Amino acid sequence: MTKGHAFVLGASGQVGRAAVRALVADGWEVTAASRSGGGACAADHGPEDDRWPEEVRSVRLDRNEEGALAAGIGDGCDVLVDIVAYDRSHARQLTGLVGRVGSAVVVSSGAVYEDDRGRSFDTQDEPDGFPAYPVPIPEEWPTVAPGDTTYGTRKIALERELLAAGGALPTTLLRAGAIHGPHCPGPRELWFVKRALDGRPVRVLAYGGRSRFHPAHVDNLVELVRLAAARPGSRVLNGADPQAPTVAEIGAAIDAVLGVESERVLIEGAPEGPGGLVGLTPWTAEHPVVYDMTAAERELGYRPVVSYADSLPETVEWLAGRVREREWREAFPGLVKYGVDWFDYAAEDAWLAARG
Repeated sequence: MTKGHAFVLGASGQVGRAAVRALVADGWEVTAASRSGGGACAADHGPEDDRWPEEVRSVRLDRNEEGALAAGIGDGCDVLVDIVAYDRSHARQLTGLVGRVGSAVVVSSGAVYEDDRGRSFDTQDEPDGFPAYPVPIPEEWPTVAPGDTTYGTRKIALERELLAAGGALPTTLLRAGAIHGPHCPGPRELWFVKRALDGRPVRVLAYGGRSRFHPAHVDNLVELVRLAAARPGSRVLNGADPQAPTVAEIGAAIDAVLGVESERVLIEGAPEGPGGLVGLTPWTAEHPVVYDMTAAERELGYRPVVSYADSLPETVEWLAGRVREREWREAFPGLVKYGVDWFDYAAEDAWLAARG
C-alpha cells in the first residue's frame, strides 16, 4: 500500500532527481515531471542518468506553457513537490490546482532574508551592501519586499502567494542554503577542486578565510521534502546542513579528500586585484550567512542525513570526473552565470608577485 501519489515538478535536476528517489523509497507512487521527460540532468549525459526507478511514471512538460501543468497533474495528486517555482505566476499555477492537489512542498531560498538595515543578497554588490544577518537566521526574520525584479523578491512573492492560500493548499516552503552535492549545475566546491587538480600551490581567501555561506547538501534538503510530504501543513522552514564551515575549512577539507597540501594566503578584507577577483570564492561574504534549523527539527522531527565533511568525497569525485572530461565553463554553466572567471590564475600570480 502506497502513501499516496506524489508529483515532482523539476524532476530531472539535482534536487528533483534526489526527491524522486527518496519518495519512491518512502513508499510513494511518484510521477516525475520535467522539460526533458527523463531522469537526466541537463549537465549529465551518462546512460545511468536517463532512467528512473522502474515504478516511476515520467511526464514531459514545460510549466510555462499554458495549461501544461494542469494537464500533467490530470486527476490530481496527494502532494505536489515543486523544485522549480520562482515567482508569483508559478504560485498562481499551484493555487489554481486547489481541489486537485492535497498539499505542496516548494523549494524557496534563503536569499529572501534582509538585515536590519534593509540589506540583502540583492544589495551585496553595492558600497557597504553586504548584509549582516543574525547568526543563525530564524524563519521569523524580516524578508525583502515581494516583487518581480530579483531572485529574492520573486521568491518571496512566490511564498506570500502560496501562504495566502492557507488550508486550501497546505504548503511547506523550504528556504534552501547553498545547495551542493553531485549533479549540481553551479558547484561552489569546484573553486577548490580545480585548483588542486591544476596543481595550484596557494589558496587566496578574502576576509581572512572566515566567510560562511551555509551549505545545504541535496540529501539533507530532500529529507526535508520527504518529511514535509508526509506531514502536510502551511509553514516556512530553513533548509541547510548541520554545520556551516568557513571557506578556509572547506578548502582544507577538499584538499584532504584529494590528498594535496596547499598554502593559504589570507586577505584581511575584501577581494583585491583587477576586478576584485583575487581572493573571491563562491562563498565569499563579509558577514556570515547561517540558517537556524531548530524549526525543522521541532515541526518535522528532522535530522540531517549527512554532514558537510562526510559528503565531500562523493562530490569531489564527481567534480573531478566532470572537469577532466571538458572545460569548466561547458561542464558547469551555473557557475558561468556569475560573470566571473573563477580561475584567473594569471591575476592571482600577478597579485602574489606584487605582494612579495
